[in-house]
This record gives sequence, C-alpha cells and structure tokens, in this order.
Amino acid sequence: MLVVHHLENSRSQRVLWLLEELGVPYVIQRYQRDPRTSLAPPGLRAIHPLGKAPVVTDGERTIAESGAILEYLVDGYGGGRLIPPAGSDARLRYTYWMHYAEGSAMPPLLLKLVFSRISRPPMPALLRPLARSIDRAISARFIDPQIKLHLDFMEGELAKFEWFAGPEFTAADIQMSFPLEAAQKRGGLDRVRPRLMRWLEAIHARPAYQRAIDKGGPYSLLG
Repeated sequence: MLVVHHLENSRSQRVLWLLEELGVPYVIQRYQRDPRTSLAPPGLRAIHPLGKAPVVTDGERTIAESGAILEYLVDGYGGGRLIPPAGSDARLRYTYWMHYAEGSAMPPLLLKLVFSRISRPPMPALLRPLARSIDRAISARFIDPQIKLHLDFMEGELAKFEWFAGPEFTAADIQMSFPLEAAQKRGGLDRVRPRLMRWLEAIHARPAYQRAIDKGGPYSLLG
C-alpha cells in the first residue's frame, strides 16, 4: 500500500491530487508544522534523512522529491495516463515542465518568501527597519523582475495550448500547480495574466483536486 507522508500546506498536496486523478488507493500519514518555525516535525527524518515532505513509501521503497514522486507514480500506476506518448513533442514539453516547476519557477518565489520574513522576530526590533530596507531593495532589483519574467513566460506558453504539455491535462500540470499557486499568493499573479488565471481556475475545478483538498486538509496557499 502506498503511504503519503503528508505535511500540511506543502508540496505533498500535489501527490494526493495525482493519486486521486489516477484512482490509486493510498494511506495518508499526517504531519503538522512547528507553529513557531513553520518547519516540518523531526518525525519526518525517520522516513527520510532530510525530514521534508513529500515522501512516499511503497513497500520497501522510499521516494522523495515531488517531481520524482510524480514520475514514479505515473510510471508505476498510471497505465499510460497523464503522460504524453514517448517521442512526441508533447512528451518533450511534459519533461520540461516537470523539471521547470522546481528548478526555475520556485527559486524566486522562495526568495520572495524568505526576504519578506527577515524583518520579523526573532530579528531584533532595532534592526527591523534595516531588514525591511534590504528586503525592498533586493525585491525591487532582482526578485520581482525575475518573478515577472517567469510569469510572462508561462503566460505566453499557455497561448499555445490549454495545458502546459499540450492539449491534454497531464501530470506536468499537477507539478506546475504549486509554483503558480504560490505566485498567486505572494508573487503578484492576478488577472493581468488571464491565461494563467484561467488555468488555475481549471485545475481548482477538477473533482480530483477537490477530493485531494478534502483528504489533505486546509491548504493556505490558496488564500
């Protein structure tokens, strides 16, 4: 039996969604973030040395990293679903977006999150104005332009097809959900980019997505 080691408000939500799309039975092992640090609890290190989610156990196998997990599940349980045919142009696009999501799209969004928090406690009160100035300067000169560059790129790509890999929904769209939901939350993604917003509306309307939210629990990236 597949076990999804599911951390609240994390990339592991994508794994639940994929399993719901495929109709594959699974068990959820839940973990709560530390209320002070927002980090994963130490118990996750018993499953994987890095102590991060998502992690899936499948018998004796332990698979980490969301992209690797999605590929493992599609290959092992998909029966040819949610992946374009080998050798097709859509397959090449699929592979690109599976890696782009975490390799290129997420880093500037993570920097945005980190720098937005540097002026908060435990930063000493006397240093917080300086920290806010650093945040504003780095965001204006580097982070925000990078986010804009990527959002413009993705908006343009969705002018070619309805979904990221092509005309059909695939696991690449599941992989791309986290960075785009993060961009909507804190990266300035709004109605100025109508194709990306329509794509978000489309994934949120999928019954499997909604079942995954029901089973995984509240997902604050949507707020």
